[in-house]
Amino acid sequence: MGKIVFYEDKNFQGRSYECMSDCSDMSSYLSRCHSCRVESGCFMIYERPNFMGNQVYLRRGEYSDMQRMMGSNMNFDTIRSCRMVPHHRGQFRMRIYERESFGGQMMELMDDCDSIMDRYRMSDCQSCNVMDGHWLMYEQPHFRGRMMYMRPGEYRSFREMGMSNMRFQSMRRITDMC
Repeated sequence: MGKIVFYEDKNFQGRSYECMSDCSDMSSYLSRCHSCRVESGCFMIYERPNFMGNQVYLRRGEYSDMQRMMGSNMNFDTIRSCRMVPHHRGQFRMRIYERESFGGQMMELMDDCDSIMDRYRMSDCQSCNVMDGHWLMYEQPHFRGRMMYMRPGEYRSFREMGMSNMRFQSMRRITDMC
């Protein structure tokens, strides 16, 4: 079980909201978020309700000034939802596809891939099927840029998930002991 505490102000000050599971809309609890403390587990935080928009992965630890820590990666005044990332034991397996609806070239991953272009000569990834494990997909090679959390399931179109301008170029397994 995980636990994260969000604070309206830097350095864990101001009103707070404690969360021990997924929360699809935090706007009724906090007007903004400038710091947080992950007491146990791992979480994805999202800038919009219902787990939409830019997202950031947080491990156990203290984040006293989230805006400074993340830079321009996300506007932390507008964190509106969070999702707990469960720890996965076992193998990792994901199929990535060049086009939406599982079209085009397909490759199967069982470990991290720092560049789909270098490894597979695949220019783009627009859909995927996560069979085992939990993954982070990044818009740039070498695990940089905006990210998206993928749990087991079929993802036919990243565009329909609110990620219309993102092209995923690298993927990493979430292996932390959450």
